[in-house]
Amino acid sequence: MKSRTKRLVLILVGLAFLGAASGLILSAFQENLVFFFSPSDVVAQKAPRDRSFRVGGLVQEGSVKRDGVLVSFNVTDTAQTIQVVYQGILPDLFREGKGVVAQGKLGADGVFRASEVLAKHDENYMPPEAAHAVEQAHKAGKTLQKP
Repeated sequence: MKSRTKRLVLILVGLAFLGAASGLILSAFQENLVFFFSPSDVVAQKAPRDRSFRVGGLVQEGSVKRDGVLVSFNVTDTAQTIQVVYQGILPDLFREGKGVVAQGKLGADGVFRASEVLAKHDENYMPPEAAHAVEQAHKAGKTLQKP
């Protein structure tokens, strides 16, 4: 085999290896990618039904119901509300009327089944995505109320 042919084969094998490695990395990245949706987005059916995603907003006052480690509560962005069910121990800072982000999947019945619940960490903090969703819903509510 000529040295020119050897070089070409080596380059082609290297490109094939690089392409396969890139494909595996992108595939792993796609599987671990988790998007954020507001309750308004979930009600408008913009959220995926077959993939895990995050939903955030405020825990609706009077909506928390506990049955052992099974907890049910509503998350609202002041425009729409969705029910969240979580089995496990909630963070110490979880409170009604405070910001929360839950990660999980939306069931066929429209109930969000959370695998993880994150609460705010100080009195002024709300996750940026949740704060933006609440602000957008609040603005939309004001424009609907104007005559």
